[in-house]
Amino acid sequence: MVTFLAGGTGTPKLLDGVDAAFDPEELTVVANTGDDVELGGLLVCPDLDTVLFRGGGVLDRERWWGLDGDTTATHDELDRLANVAGLDAGPRYLSPERQTAGRRLARWRRFSGVAEFMEIGDRDRAVHVTRTSLLDEGHSLTEVTRTLSQAFDLDVDLLPMSDDPVATIVHTDAGAMHFQEFWVAHRGAPAVEDVEFRGADTATPTDAVRDALSDPVVIGPSNPVTSIGPIRALSGVDAALDDTPVVAVSPFVEDEVFSGPAAALMRGTGRDPSTAGVADAYPFADAFVLDSDDGTDLDRPVVRTDTRIDTPEDSRRVIRAVANALREVA
Repeated sequence: MVTFLAGGTGTPKLLDGVDAAFDPEELTVVANTGDDVELGGLLVCPDLDTVLFRGGGVLDRERWWGLDGDTTATHDELDRLANVAGLDAGPRYLSPERQTAGRRLARWRRFSGVAEFMEIGDRDRAVHVTRTSLLDEGHSLTEVTRTLSQAFDLDVDLLPMSDDPVATIVHTDAGAMHFQEFWVAHRGAPAVEDVEFRGADTATPTDAVRDALSDPVVIGPSNPVTSIGPIRALSGVDAALDDTPVVAVSPFVEDEVFSGPAAALMRGTGRDPSTAGVADAYPFADAFVLDSDDGTDLDRPVVRTDTRIDTPEDSRRVIRAVANALREVA
């Protein structure tokens, strides 16, 4: 049994190649939920859904978001209505008193659906309606995720990091904003001053996540701050990672990041935006997989390969390196 920590697109891309070294049915994926938002009354879980749709063979692989070939008639009509009514296109973050009223899972991540600043496809929306409705019926997010995993015929065990709400809030020179507002609405342009995982002090990992963290752990080339950081912010997670073999794949080649806002977020939180900075951020990691062109000297075992992932064969190559690294430290 092996557990992958997943957020963003880095680790989901890595999962494309797991069958090169692992049995998918013996894998658990613990997904970040700090990026989740309630948009127009629906709970959207981007990192859970990327793994869900990838495993179901329906992911839009051009964007690594949403369903392949999905239509956007509802989203487009919401945009049209806002325009003709003269409404601000948002993001329309609800007031503080509305953030904590009603549905507990939506705390500190509630946005109006007016103009819908995140594009939600029509079939994608059906997933969010189902998820939110099952939560309102009293099911936990873990239970709902397992129901959706069955619907998409997932071969790995997909778990949310917690059944409790955690919101990743990015503090910037333009003010504090939810990560989705920072990244989707503002394209990561505001200067990052700090990152807060709001609610993490009272949220807990589920029993299923605790059990999964007793197995060897793989951290793919995900953003260390906003993809892996919320998982680590939960009580007991870092201690569990200290007690089990951990292999991490760097999202950097020395000081060059493959994609996304990892460099800005690491710099803004006082970390060096580089492979060395990732190693410093992951003191529990027993070994690293680095790119062949990455000459960073680390104090732990290193397996090198071409770590760029553009195709399933790329994923299989990196997975084989991960398996080699695990053998060194398991």
